[in-house]
Amino acid sequence: MSTSLDVERAVKERYSKAAQAREDALCCPVSYDPKYLSVIPDKIKERDYGCGDPSQFVREGETVLDLGSGGGKICYITAQIVGPEGLVIGVDANDEMLTLAEEHRQEIAERIGYHNVEFCKGRIQDLRLDLILVNSYLAGNPICSTDDLARFEAYCARIREEQPLVCDESIDVVLSNCVLNLVRPEDKEQLFAEMFRVLKRGGRVAISDIVSDEDVPHELKQDPELWSGCIAGAYHEDAFLEAFDRAGFYGMEIVKRDRLPWRTLQGIEFRSVTVVAHKGKQGPCWERKQAAIYRGPWRKVIDDDGHVLEPGGNCC
Repeated sequence: MSTSLDVERAVKERYSKAAQAREDALCCPVSYDPKYLSVIPDKIKERDYGCGDPSQFVREGETVLDLGSGGGKICYITAQIVGPEGLVIGVDANDEMLTLAEEHRQEIAERIGYHNVEFCKGRIQDLRLDLILVNSYLAGNPICSTDDLARFEAYCARIREEQPLVCDESIDVVLSNCVLNLVRPEDKEQLFAEMFRVLKRGGRVAISDIVSDEDVPHELKQDPELWSGCIAGAYHEDAFLEAFDRAGFYGMEIVKRDRLPWRTLQGIEFRSVTVVAHKGKQGPCWERKQAAIYRGPWRKVIDDDGHVLEPGGNCC
């Protein structure tokens, strides 16, 4: 469902201000492992606006993509977990947040003893489009006519194909911390498709976000403060899991769900959840010369992939 509100402008304006000074209303209370926080400057820790800690689902040596990386706190925590053989990529579209994250990148790298973090400018629902390249093009090719617009659109299509910001199947783990709810409703399906595209087969996502126990009514979706405050764009909890399923993920699991709501508006409860989901069941099944026996009684069982299991038979 679309909304007449300019969601991207509302989000940009509020988070640009929040990069300059802390805004308490933008985040839930979250506890992070203190051993990873000591190398991170207070300025970044104070201006972090999350609702969970997806970094705890990352392993050593992995390539990690953080969507909506903001001031970089989760990236810098994750950098220490993946170690010198790993890589952490933060993507954000907000210039002020990217400046905050970049300002201390060298300092943090020296503290932990290696460089394994990089930040990119892009929209998380369009991870092919490098906005640094786009800005460079527009600086020399302003759009003053429909012909200029056509050339610009052709340029964007070309760099999406030839110089994608994040390549297909290049990421082990996709993280996000209270950002998916900030994306326009009409772009959310593409957002989940992009997460799926960039993951390697066998990869996973760990997403912390705000969900609601009822559908958010239209009038709340017209409030820019509620949009930028992670409320108006919240998924209904069931719909959140269904979005992963439609994109092709499997094994969705709510690994954290706050018992108490963060906020309640018009009787609707908004709370933080963290979901882990996986990619890798696409394509032909892998034959591993293994077998399993399932005790009945049952006539047949059909699994999530459409495989039919019949007594005394093989999977088909």
